[in-house]
Formats: sequence, C-alpha cells, structure tokens
Amino acid sequence: MADLRKEMPLLARHEGVWEGVYIHVDTDNNVIDRHKSRLQCQFPSATEYYQINTYTWDDGRTEEIHFPSTYRDGKIWWDNERIIGNCWEADSQTIMLRWERKDMPNAYLYEMIQLSADGNDRARTWHWFENDELIKRTCIKEKRVG
Repeated sequence: MADLRKEMPLLARHEGVWEGVYIHVDTDNNVIDRHKSRLQCQFPSATEYYQINTYTWDDGRTEEIHFPSTYRDGKIWWDNERIIGNCWEADSQTIMLRWERKDMPNAYLYEMIQLSADGNDRARTWHWFENDELIKRTCIKEKRVG
C-alpha cells in the first residue's frame, strides 16, 4: 500500500497550520487583491492529503475552502467542486502544482511552493493563465504557527 508521507517527504513537512498574506497582482504588478490566510494541512490517512484554507479581508469578508485529495502515481490529485489538478515534489525544497479552477473555463494555474530548511517559512507563487496568456500572479508568504 502506498504511504504518502514516505513517498512525498517534502509534502509531509508541510503538515500543520500556516498563516500568511496573499497578494494578487495584474501583469503590470499592480495589486488587485490582498488578504490574510490561515491554512491547515493534514494527512488523514496514508493516501490522503486534506487542506482547509481560510481567507480574511480587511473589510471583514471571510471564505473557508476545503480541499480533499488523494495520493496515487507519485502525486497528490484534487478533483472537487472548486479545482482539478495535481502536485508533485520537484526537489528537496520545491513542490509544484498545476490546477484548474472549475469556475474559470480555459484557465489554469501553476504554483510553486518553497519550504525553508527549518520548515517554518513558505514562499508560494501562482501564475494564472487564460487561453494560454498570463493574466495575473499571486505571491504568498507564510509562517508556520502550529
């Protein structure tokens, strides 16, 4: 039986609670959205990864999204109401994701996650494409808080 923690040891190091800030910029690097985040990264079983994202804006809006996934063929796979995609370990510090938002036809995203050597800081970037054209980027800086 597959063991996600052993086969994706870098991803296993992301377990816990992370807080940070998401900054969305257009292709000219103008800020178009900024909000706080709290992510809970969990491993309910040897073949499951589960993430809960909670976003908070300065105007009081909040959003909570659940991302269940499964592990197979050396990757994490998502297919839920919001996204479809997968992630893999590129090297000892880098995780790559390719995913699509189901509410955005003809669009896809690539995400890169860098974990610090001590495992307490993450830097993430998203590149958003629509009809194969870059439409915006997201920069995320997070700190492990639990």
